[in-house]
Amino acid sequence: MTQTLTDEERADLKRAAFGAVFLVSNAEPGALSMIKESIAASNAFADATGLVQEVLTTGAVPRLPSGPDDVRATVLPGLRRAMEILRVKAPDEATGYRATVLGATEEVARAHEGISPNEAAVIASIRDALDSVS
Repeated sequence: MTQTLTDEERADLKRAAFGAVFLVSNAEPGALSMIKESIAASNAFADATGLVQEVLTTGAVPRLPSGPDDVRATVLPGLRRAMEILRVKAPDEATGYRATVLGATEEVARAHEGISPNEAAVIASIRDALDSVS
């Protein structure tokens, strides 16, 4: 059974997903790679289904804190909160959200010369955050 998400909850889900992509993209920065990575993330979000696709592909791009350390300190708890929201209000969407976020981060990492060790470490921290709620 799915309950309606508030605008704030939708924003939380979107900010966490976009933040996860940002963390991976900044693990190996570069101007050309940023363009490829943005396209990869957009495609991964567009390939989502149901509520997850709606939340991630409608409305404005969320604002993230400035600086990678601030983003990391916000995004990882945000991913945990997103999973908590979905498990309570839309349990059928939780697995899809997790898969979409991880898929997007992996696509972003692969978009330019494959997944580097730095990107793999960031993806592992994102996976841990997504899996930390039971």
